Amino acid sequence: MSNRVEAVDRALSILDAFASGRAVLSLKDVAEATGLYKSTILRLCGSLEAFGYIRRGQDGLFRLGPKLWQLGNQYQHGFNLEVYVRPVLRQIVDDTNETASFFIRDKSDRVCLFRENSRQPIRHAVEEGLRLPLDRGAAGRILRAFHGDAVASKQSAGIREQGFYFSDGERDPYAAAVAAPVFGTDDACLGALAISGLRERFGPGTVERLGNIAMRHARELSRILGSSGQVAQ
Repeated sequence: MSNRVEAVDRALSILDAFASGRAVLSLKDVAEATGLYKSTILRLCGSLEAFGYIRRGQDGLFRLGPKLWQLGNQYQHGFNLEVYVRPVLRQIVDDTNETASFFIRDKSDRVCLFRENSRQPIRHAVEEGLRLPLDRGAAGRILRAFHGDAVASKQSAGIREQGFYFSDGERDPYAAAVAAPVFGTDDACLGALAISGLRERFGPGTVERLGNIAMRHARELSRILGSSGQVAQ
């Protein structure tokens, strides 16, 4: 991209080196993680340290600085999931002309947190706040398969391997849906993006196309929400 600054990219790659979860890194560790020369790292860290993003102790080891805590705290206070999810749902409706929803898990249920209904006159309407079971429907299956306490089953393993799930009349005999997982920081499953409509519009070729659309938008939303993209299958 022409509007990127190489020096900024390099400095941010140093901060990204801490994404592995290690609180302390040596100069060698940073060099291995970023591919940068040690002399370059030292120059960039000088600027990062001046602004409070990095601290280098007397032991020569690098630690994250207090500025990141301050920014993270501000981000948490200003974070509004709806701001990120709504545009994705609208784009899915534009791409598919079917209803798009975002579900979260709440104990043994799933809740439709946000939705954008299809503009078609005959459509599958999903209401925000609707509470549904986890064991039926595409979004429910996704939330079960990718949640931290996912049941160790062949079905869950198959869902994780495929990356999306297709349900055909599981909850509503007239409706079908595909869904894909959305992840956040620490690659924890935040919710499920679902595309739903009338069963007759979900033929074999359509299911694959909609599944790929759901996964593409879910991956991009996950990236925006802080996922590393290294989710274990």
